[in-house]
Amino acid sequence: MEIIVNNSKTSTQAADLQALAVELGLPEKGVALALDSKMVPRSEWGNTPLHEGAKLLVIRATCGG
Repeated sequence: MEIIVNNSKTSTQAADLQALAVELGLPEKGVALALDSKMVPRSEWGNTPLHEGAKLLVIRATCGG
């Protein structure tokens, strides 16, 4: 399916956010995901299905000031 990840079209076979996080190689800590403008707690990633045209925002924590 085609989804939008950080404003870029992306093809994926992932069925849910957890599978997509693995597919994208996201680290286990320091990352938050918003699906269609709604933050999704990490504990819900495996229960949150993706759909055609979904808009995903990946937010990465960074160190610094």
